[in-house]
Amino acid sequence: MNSASVALTTDRAGTGALEGKGVDVRWLNCTAEVEGVGATPSSPAPSASARQVAQVDCRGRTVGGKDITLAGKITKEVNGLCVRGDLTGRVGDRTVLQADGLGDCDAAPSTGGVTPPTKGGGGGGGGARPTVTVTVTLIEYPGGK
Repeated sequence: MNSASVALTTDRAGTGALEGKGVDVRWLNCTAEVEGVGATPSSPAPSASARQVAQVDCRGRTVGGKDITLAGKITKEVNGLCVRGDLTGRVGDRTVLQADGLGDCDAAPSTGGVTPPTKGGGGGGGGARPTVTVTVTLIEYPGGK
């Protein structure tokens, strides 16, 4: 599991889940930090059986100008299609989403890369969406924790 894929997948799946709950999402930006990343070379590597957890924090805005937050712990990210964990989505003061997973974990993984948004001709901007920005935070502890 890596921070960038967790952040991007949560952004995409979270936007879809919020819109499915009737939230008119203008934009959403997610950051993620995988616990245990940034270990020093003298630290032992986590075992294959160790369960990695990522903290994810998404901030955004509705078309109507209300603040959106989506935050929680991610225990699994699958091929950019879904995340599993414990997530809470809020619009303003209201909780609109409580989920243990977002996206479609049963979908077959695609063989292609990310499809960039198409640039439409003409003006108006109807339906235009901002690009996704992924921020990765890596914390290194000199000499251990």
